[in-house]
Amino acid sequence: MKAFYVKALLLGILSLFFIACKNQEQVQNDFLFDEYQKGDELVLQNVNGGSKTLIRTQNGFVIKGEEGKIIMLDFFGTFCAPCKEEASYLTQLWKNNAKDFVLIGLTHFESVSDEAVRQFAHDFGAFYFLSNSDQNERIIAQVLKDINYQNMEQLPFKVVLQNGEYQDLSDYYNSSKSVKFYLGKIPTELMQKDLNTIKEKNAKN
Repeated sequence: MKAFYVKALLLGILSLFFIACKNQEQVQNDFLFDEYQKGDELVLQNVNGGSKTLIRTQNGFVIKGEEGKIIMLDFFGTFCAPCKEEASYLTQLWKNNAKDFVLIGLTHFESVSDEAVRQFAHDFGAFYFLSNSDQNERIIAQVLKDINYQNMEQLPFKVVLQNGEYQDLSDYYNSSKSVKFYLGKIPTELMQKDLNTIKEKNAKN
């Protein structure tokens, strides 16, 4: 019986490795940064051309000129196996909702060239807005503080905003509660369900 529990524990640890890429940094270290102030504008360059400007709101961000759209910020790494696996599915999610949805991928936990990010996009089908900006680390630090995230950072990590506010999302690991983030590789069917809920809520307002 003891051997069974040891095997179960090892399987649990291995499963966490495959659904998310961990980093041992303490989250509180990310809180030691220069916070954005309301009205601050952050210009992000797409590695494939073009740009988008994030505007800091009271508690989140909107995109300049696309203020009414739902935003998903996806923090990923070109080295991260789950990020590679989900990239093409995220592309399809974006295409299916492009009318009122913006997906922005931001590199995190690494220092790579734009060419490396373009190669990631080509190899794994990540054909949405990808930023490799020096600002990415500060942005995720702000996001973690905004949502009061207290756990270990892992990739991929996503948040969804609407009208400058972080949205409630389904907790893939505990269906009885909602959270402000997606942690690890999450089925895009669940993301689509949450997007539909957000759209329906907006339609009623």
